[in-house]
Amino acid sequence: MENNQMLQLAAFGSVWAVLSVGHTLADHVLGQTDHQAANKAAPTPEQVAAGASPRLGWSACLAHVAQYHAVVAGLYLLVRLAVPLPATVLGATTALLWSAGTHAILDRRWPVRLLLERTGSPDFATLQSGGISGPYLADQALHATALLGSALLLTRL
Repeated sequence: MENNQMLQLAAFGSVWAVLSVGHTLADHVLGQTDHQAANKAAPTPEQVAAGASPRLGWSACLAHVAQYHAVVAGLYLLVRLAVPLPATVLGATTALLWSAGTHAILDRRWPVRLLLERTGSPDFATLQSGGISGPYLADQALHATALLGSALLLTRL
C-alpha cells in the first residue's frame, strides 16, 4: 500500500472517530436542550389533523442542529490542534452541510418511522418496551450512517 493511501485511511479513521464521539456528545450531552428534544419533531399527525401547522417544530429542530454542529465542530478543531486532521474549505463545508441536512430531516422523526414501516419493521418503529426504543435505535444508526458520509466528504474533497 502506498504512503498516500495509508495517510488517507488514517485521516478517514481519525475523522470518523472525532465525528462519532462528537455526535454522541452533541446529541446526548451538550447539543440540545430539553425544549429542543421535546419539540423538534412536532407536530404529531394528530396535531396536524387538529389544524396545527406542519412547520411547527422546525425552529426547535434547527436550533438543535445548529447547537449540535457547534459542539461537533468545536471538538474537531480541538482535536485538530493536537493531530494533523485534514480539512479543505470545500470538504469541511460539504461535510457540514450533509451532516446538518440529514440530521435535521432525521430528527423530525417521521422519516425514520416511515423508513422502518416501508422496510418491513412497523413494530420496531413503535417499540417502547423494556427500556428499548426502536425509533431511537434506528435514529442513531441513521445518524451514524450520515456521519460516515460526512467523514468521506471531509477526507476526500
